[in-house]
Amino acid sequence: MAENAEMNWYVVHTYSGYENKVKANLEKSVENNGMQDLISEVQIPIEEVVEIKNNKRRVVPRKRMPGYVLVRMVMTNESWYLVRNTRGVTGFVGTGSKPTPLPDSDFASLMESATTTHVDITVGDEVRILSGLFENFTGRVTEIDKENMKIRVMVPMLKRETPVDLEFDEVLRLES
Repeated sequence: MAENAEMNWYVVHTYSGYENKVKANLEKSVENNGMQDLISEVQIPIEEVVEIKNNKRRVVPRKRMPGYVLVRMVMTNESWYLVRNTRGVTGFVGTGSKPTPLPDSDFASLMESATTTHVDITVGDEVRILSGLFENFTGRVTEIDKENMKIRVMVPMLKRETPVDLEFDEVLRLES
């Protein structure tokens, strides 16, 4: 390896759904060709997603960038050729035919762990409250705050609607 060559992260475009296969194929090619000094790492940015469906909480891994793989490498003709000709790779991300390195700050933000929440409830749905002061009351969802994992439900009480703020797992969507 050249003394002044620098390892950078590059974004490689793949067929959607083939990210894991591309990662495995590329790692195997690097090992078989003895190019560990040129290509050091292959990553697929993944985030943990909390899905709440029918009041069941599941943590599911999801790809942050479907159709893309990150490769830490020294850009040479040999390393470019190896990556570019890996089965499932459609090309590098960059201007024209020249791959553009990913800034370290962008790589760090892609790889930092983040958890998002998906809920099978939408504004306007009728829900039943499962716990707390309003247990077994039903109401209509008026607001969903995914960031704080809260739902605002309007509960009819004493001939008026009262707003109640609840956690995602404190309500169950009623079937229409």
